[in-house]
Amino acid sequence: MRQAGRYMSEYRALRQKYSLLELCRTPELATEVTLQPVRRIEVDAAILFSDLLLPLEPMGLPFDFVKGEGPAITNPIETTADIDRLDLFEPRESLAHVLEAIRLVKRELAGRVPLIGFAGAPFTLASYAIEGGHSSHFARTKALMYGHPEAWQRLCDKFATVVADYLVAQIEAGVDAVQLFDSWVGTLSPADYREFALPYTRRIFATIGRRVPAIHFGTGTATMLEDLRDAGGAVIGIDWRIPLDDAWKRIGYEHAVQGNLDPTLLLGPTTRLLDETENVLARAGDRPGHIFNLGHGILPSTPLEHVQMLARHVHSVSRRAK
Repeated sequence: MRQAGRYMSEYRALRQKYSLLELCRTPELATEVTLQPVRRIEVDAAILFSDLLLPLEPMGLPFDFVKGEGPAITNPIETTADIDRLDLFEPRESLAHVLEAIRLVKRELAGRVPLIGFAGAPFTLASYAIEGGHSSHFARTKALMYGHPEAWQRLCDKFATVVADYLVAQIEAGVDAVQLFDSWVGTLSPADYREFALPYTRRIFATIGRRVPAIHFGTGTATMLEDLRDAGGAVIGIDWRIPLDDAWKRIGYEHAVQGNLDPTLLLGPTTRLLDETENVLARAGDRPGHIFNLGHGILPSTPLEHVQMLARHVHSVSRRAK
């Protein structure tokens, strides 16, 4: 997940001076924010500080972040003609600032830990573009998806092309692995996922190929883990709503898995946090291929010292297991 954020005082200090988009669009600032968790927490990889919506603006969908509400698309997609007006673009030009941030981070890390890049999957990007921001029911998205399947296909084709090229550009710039986020895909049934999302996600992973390890993550996906596996990715992300061992068995042991501690446990008593952490590790057993992680992002009110304790504890338990 995104490592840096409002739970860190140094991040909050930067946000006093700069907007979220300014941090993302300024390579030196994005580099600093990327490195903040690496300096303070025993993480095994750095995650590029960016936002999955960055490809929207060069496609013709400008957006901003509204305090307390999240992203807001200026002119969300309302008609099939809006889809046809969307531009394909060259990420090495239009998102050159992201690629420069990757090069700067890699230079600063100097091999200390690997760097993970990321992008949003077509369904999630389409949902933001149609809803205009966050949504509880994704009614407008599904109305277009069900009512105009040909237009939906054109839209997701465009997103698949853009995202695949963007991730390849990140790999060329130096990331050691990539993660594809399908944050809202859990709103679909398994059958709808296979029809309306899987083909476009599969195209992205096929384009990436074996250049670097690829992680495939979604939330609310307990009913469709096999479908996520079939869509692609060497590593399948698991959220906290299903026991890790049950999920891994369904995905298949030839795949690595990532997860799956409930992020809200970081808000509670540390005894409960560490007990549940050991439960996740026990369910992974001594089988290779488990990346311990949260089941979703760190919440802004999380105490930093709890995150630091969690990382230390995972390393301690893992070393004892060896």
